[in-house]
Amino acid sequence: MTTPELYAQHVLPTYGRFPLVPVRGARARLWDENGKSYLDFCMGIAVCSIGHCHPRLVEAIRHQAGELMHVSNLYQNPLQAELAEEINTQHVKLPGKIFFSNSGAEANDGLIKAARRFGLKRPATDGSQRYEVVTFLQSFHGRTLGAMSATGQKKIQEGFDPLLPGFRYLPFNDVAALENAVRPETAAILLEPVQGEGGVNMATPEFLRAVADLCKKHDLLLFFDEVQAGFGRCGDAMAWRMIAPEIQPDGISWAKGMGGGVPIGAFWLNDRSVNEDGTALSSLLGQGSHGSTYGGNPLVCAASLAVLKEIREKELGVNAIFQEVRIRETIRLWNLPIVTEIRGQGLLLGIALDPARIPTPEGKTPALVIVNLLMERGLLVPPAGPDTFRLLPPLNVTDAEVDEALVTIHSVLAEF
Repeated sequence: MTTPELYAQHVLPTYGRFPLVPVRGARARLWDENGKSYLDFCMGIAVCSIGHCHPRLVEAIRHQAGELMHVSNLYQNPLQAELAEEINTQHVKLPGKIFFSNSGAEANDGLIKAARRFGLKRPATDGSQRYEVVTFLQSFHGRTLGAMSATGQKKIQEGFDPLLPGFRYLPFNDVAALENAVRPETAAILLEPVQGEGGVNMATPEFLRAVADLCKKHDLLLFFDEVQAGFGRCGDAMAWRMIAPEIQPDGISWAKGMGGGVPIGAFWLNDRSVNEDGTALSSLLGQGSHGSTYGGNPLVCAASLAVLKEIREKELGVNAIFQEVRIRETIRLWNLPIVTEIRGQGLLLGIALDPARIPTPEGKTPALVIVNLLMERGLLVPPAGPDTFRLLPPLNVTDAEVDEALVTIHSVLAEF
């Protein structure tokens, strides 16, 4: 049986999969089962941050697989401790503590639990627990019931009622809408500094600062979802620092690019005091409050350490900003009416399209039309909403690879 036939017979049809069967990868390239080469600017949707099968990552996995792949979190895993130290001291650069999960959705679930614990410790004026988490329209926080309930997109939630209660969605980048946003039950605000799935929408500095000020004024937790944007993809290790570097969040979630391809996620909680007794926020999730069988096992921690050290030591965030400038300038010089905007930061970029210029078959979006044409010509990119496609190359992408991708993009867009 062919791979598509096996999928049809044995795999739940939860994805609208493209007719591509990759079998091998190296750096920024994939090869399919027929030997055709593709330039990969999808990278597992921002996962393979140092490219496919990077030698440093492969060797870390190979070595650790021969030593110890898994041990229960009942015991002390030295690689997990080392990875937490690397993230805290070299990337977040704020005092805090980390929990390791297997995905971004799980990491966001952890932040939601932390908000509820905080709301119990710091109740409303009438003594009732605060539990509500405010999020934003066009956000995406994952597919678990909790993370899906936090996501501000009806299409993600459709058919899964009743959702987890305790969430409210505000317009993104709307400072005025924040003014009356806080209710007695509100405990936290969760947002992506750069919305990925929702169209590559970047928070403005004014909006991010207004959110931070609101959190301080009303004793709310400020959480950043950096699952897609973090660890160098937007330039700085922390995406929020590219927008408003003075802000100090209370919690951050990550996944995707921190593992380079292995399933790992994490969330961080600030060590700051939350009351006059000096209780640390990071202490509110104590023994028995949260757990993960696989989270942070030796194999994935060894892989993540290799990835994060490669990003830091080779200053790949600098390359992300450099390539962003080249991409923006080249597309600007094309002066193609089909391109309405370039959104995002670093190598999390969204190319917004004029849907009126793209004949769209029933069941397809303008973005999918373009994505399919690019794939036919050897370039892989993912959509981001109906009218935008993303550029998510590895952070070590070369000038030549970017130039090749731009030539392909121009050849397709110029036809419209």
